[in-house]
Amino acid sequence: MNKDRVEGKMKDVAGRVERQAGEWTDNEEMQVRGTAKQVEGKVQNAVGKLKDAGKAAVKQSETDKKMSEEETAATDNPRASRRRVA
Repeated sequence: MNKDRVEGKMKDVAGRVERQAGEWTDNEEMQVRGTAKQVEGKVQNAVGKLKDAGKAAVKQSETDKKMSEEETAATDNPRASRRRVA
């Protein structure tokens, strides 16, 4: 979880509270501000999720590449992959 996800969630919750308070007090301006803050938080949270997914994809790609290189090395040199029995 990154900074964008945490901040986004905080804005979302704060927006919900402000929107609800506006509904209870019949204050349309407060409701609109709260809804806008909520949307901003949801967008920021989504950006954070995309960043996390991108990092995970890069990490997986690096892992896959490393495994592929190891398999290629083992195939090129069959003795390198065998364990020696004493």
